Amino acid sequence: MDCLTTKQRHKAMVANKGKDTKPELILRKWLWHSGYRYRKNYKKITGIPDIAFPRYKIAVFCDGDFWHGKNFSDKEFSTNKKYWDNKIKRNREHDLYVTIALRDAGWTVLRYWESDIEHDLERCGKAIIQELCKAKQILCK
Repeated sequence: MDCLTTKQRHKAMVANKGKDTKPELILRKWLWHSGYRYRKNYKKITGIPDIAFPRYKIAVFCDGDFWHGKNFSDKEFSTNKKYWDNKIKRNREHDLYVTIALRDAGWTVLRYWESDIEHDLERCGKAIIQELCKAKQILCK
């Protein structure tokens, strides 16, 4: 059984943000201070990436560990197991669909888990810069 009332559960679920999440803000700030400019929540392509470099066709997604199913097989839900299993499964299928659609359209898709961004920001940022350098076809540091 759910320990929250329907009203309380609704309020909790509405509070979950889809954009400007903490990992997204951290990565964007790192890129900005490194001198790279981007579009955020770019609506002109499938999937609305969190960070986009339209000129170089690079889309970056900052995926939440829970909502996008990191270590999903390890999760044990105490309430409403069937709902959450289906919800996370649909989210993962949608992520795959978006990635394939963008790649078919000629975009480079980069996906980072929120925990990877929070624990190894520099590695994630440098990987994005490396893809930008490849797209620009210039040598980078």
